Amino acid sequence: MFKNILVTLLMFHIFEILNQSLIMEKQKVIKRSLLFMSLILPVFILQDMCSQPVVGLDNWYNHETNAKTGKPFHYLWTDTASSGYSRWGGIFIGRGAKISTVGKPDAAVLSKINIYIIVDPDTTTETPVPNYINPEDVVSIKKWVKNGGVLAVLANDGPNCEFTHLNKLMSQFGMTFNHVTLHRVTGTNFEMGACTNLPGHPLFKGVTKIYLKEVSDINLTGRAKAILIEKGKVLIAENKFGKGYVFAIGDPWIYNEYIDHDRLPESFENRKAAENLTELLLSYTKQK
Repeated sequence: MFKNILVTLLMFHIFEILNQSLIMEKQKVIKRSLLFMSLILPVFILQDMCSQPVVGLDNWYNHETNAKTGKPFHYLWTDTASSGYSRWGGIFIGRGAKISTVGKPDAAVLSKINIYIIVDPDTTTETPVPNYINPEDVVSIKKWVKNGGVLAVLANDGPNCEFTHLNKLMSQFGMTFNHVTLHRVTGTNFEMGACTNLPGHPLFKGVTKIYLKEVSDINLTGRAKAILIEKGKVLIAENKFGKGYVFAIGDPWIYNEYIDHDRLPESFENRKAAENLTELLLSYTKQK
């Protein structure tokens, strides 16, 4: 009996030794795994940060200041009122992009972004001393697009946009805006701004009706192509320029007031079109 007890104690001791060895081995494996993860995880994070497209929204040519608050407003990511682009910014973020607001677009600024959006450059009515697009800016932006940058220009209609200097930039890509106002809308008669004859373009995938109010049309030359034509007038255009891409429309179009159905009737699909535009612009950042 004593012998059996001794054997049992011995077996229990051996089992404890083996169990401790396994625990120690597991701990070593866990430590090695944690060390490996601590080394490799930052690589994946850095890679993800580097591959995350950055969307820069201009606040240099469009530099309006709210008279009541003294703060910049109108077509900005941070503007959550009806005049802002906060909802469009949310669409970009939802698709993995980073949004930023940029000043004068010199080479250093442009090198940090993948998509550059210019909206409604100021007239002297909007800003006493506007920042006009100058020849140096034209050279910098053109070179950036040629090397793979994605430029989106959402202008405005005749009285509300500075076309003289903007067209010096746009002419580099075979486009110029006309100083006119099309699609005039009276009051809440939203159907006056409806576009329903939409082409088979990615911008209008799954879209049957958009709202486009008081817009300028676009002249095209060279390799620039029309996306949307209405009554012989080009309302939206594009150009694959060098390694880059240029999108143009004569209206700020998808700002907060007219992206959802706060005011627009349910039949309009501006949000879906905004989502399509976002995906279109992002797709060209992957084609470098």
